[in-house]
Amino acid sequence: MAFNHYAKIKRILEQQPAGWIIRRIDEPTSAKNFKGEVIEFDHYYRIYSSVDQPIKYCKFQQIGRLAKILEVPVESLPVVSDNGVAAVVG
Repeated sequence: MAFNHYAKIKRILEQQPAGWIIRRIDEPTSAKNFKGEVIEFDHYYRIYSSVDQPIKYCKFQQIGRLAKILEVPVESLPVVSDNGVAAVVG
C-alpha cells in the first residue's frame, strides 16, 4: 500500500480534541507527487490545535483531498486565513 499523507492527517486529527483549525498560508510551496514530479502551489494549509499550536505532519496543499479523506464538504472545514479571518477555500 502506498503512503497517503492525507490519510495520515486523518489519523492524527482523530486523536485531537475538538477545536482544531486549518490556517491558509499565502506563501509559495511545492510538493513531489508519486511520479516524482514537483508541483508548485501559491499557498498551503497547516492545521493548528485547539490551543493554537501547529500539529506535526499536518501541512498540506490540497484542501479538496483533505475534505475527501475526512468525508466532509470542503465548505464545512474550519479554514481561516493567515490573519485569522475566515478564508475563501479553493
